[in-house]
Amino acid sequence: MTKLTIGICVYDDYDGAYFTLQSLRLHNRDIIDRLEFVIINNNPNSNEGKALYNYKNWIKEPLSYIEYDNFSSTALRDKIFGLANTEYVLVMDCHVLLANGSLKKLLDYYDSGKDKGNLLHGPLLYDDLEGYSTHFDLSVWGSHMWGQWACDPRAESKNSKPFEIEGMGLGLFTCRKDSWLGFNDKFRGFGGEEGYIHEKYRRAGKKVMCLPFLRWNHRFDRPGGVPYTNDLKDRFRNYMIGHQEIEKDTSIVIEQFKDVIPADFIEKVKKELGICEKI
Repeated sequence: MTKLTIGICVYDDYDGAYFTLQSLRLHNRDIIDRLEFVIINNNPNSNEGKALYNYKNWIKEPLSYIEYDNFSSTALRDKIFGLANTEYVLVMDCHVLLANGSLKKLLDYYDSGKDKGNLLHGPLLYDDLEGYSTHFDLSVWGSHMWGQWACDPRAESKNSKPFEIEGMGLGLFTCRKDSWLGFNDKFRGFGGEEGYIHEKYRRAGKKVMCLPFLRWNHRFDRPGGVPYTNDLKDRFRNYMIGHQEIEKDTSIVIEQFKDVIPADFIEKVKKELGICEKI
């Protein structure tokens, strides 16, 4: 029977991580023997990081816990796959709740062999638990992000058949451990992986799929502000690196950021990547 690793990266979000992991453990007792967990503590010396360290001792299921503070980045999720000891891996943000029964259905889906090494997502439920988004529309940019939330009515029922999508927010994604294609190891800071990883799968002959049953709710609001650095320069650089890797036109990225990123920084990144054209 399939076993699944569920991994989260945490930067000063003890409450989010606590309730995410407790919900997973509390509401999936029927399949708990098929689950293992990975926690990457990205700020272990803070008060929140120390609380997370103490909390891990309450987890009796198989757990890999590491502390990593060389740099902070959403791309650290890549490390979850290296720590996983199972054939399949589910990566979640540390402030995500899953719809009842969705994990069992995911295991059944993997047991059936229907995944075919594709990258799998599910619909994001809004806070009213009725509205949802199924994918990112990668034909548009908004708020200096590649892709905008969009809805495909084929996911109206959680019992609908899986269907192909362009991309999706990476608050939740899953695939076989041996089919994971990885983030570029030069990525730093927050953002830039969406779109890039989805195009990478298509270039490898794989698909990006929406599983309508794999519904998830994400906490977006942070009344006290986010504790990590969310620097548009990091995101710009990540997009430039990613676009170059998947052979997309980097001038598209420059056009999106040229009004908010200093010209000398743009030139610095271009020089790093060996791009010679002047802006």
